[in-house]
Amino acid sequence: MADASKFQSFLDEHKLNTKRLLAVSHSLESLQREDRDKKHARRQNKVEGAEKKEVAKPRSGRAITPRALAAAVSGGTLSGPTKSRILRAVNAMLEAKKKDKVELKTLF
Repeated sequence: MADASKFQSFLDEHKLNTKRLLAVSHSLESLQREDRDKKHARRQNKVEGAEKKEVAKPRSGRAITPRALAAAVSGGTLSGPTKSRILRAVNAMLEAKKKDKVELKTLF
């Protein structure tokens, strides 16, 4: 490939597999019981209206799609949340390999 995207060259340099990236993203972003509890607490805050409690944001429940990953590899346009999901998955894989985390500017 003569015109490899910045993201593709990063994956090649660090020897990261795109299929593994999809799997890691799915495990990171899938909704857990605690996320459902957070959503419920946010809804209760809206209904009650009396005492506002600060509730942390739950996970999105949306993993990286193969289409979004293909766009990232080819250098296509991606939305901000999609870039963030890719960054979280890449950082999780790098952490497993005992390497330093990267920033969004490094990937895109």
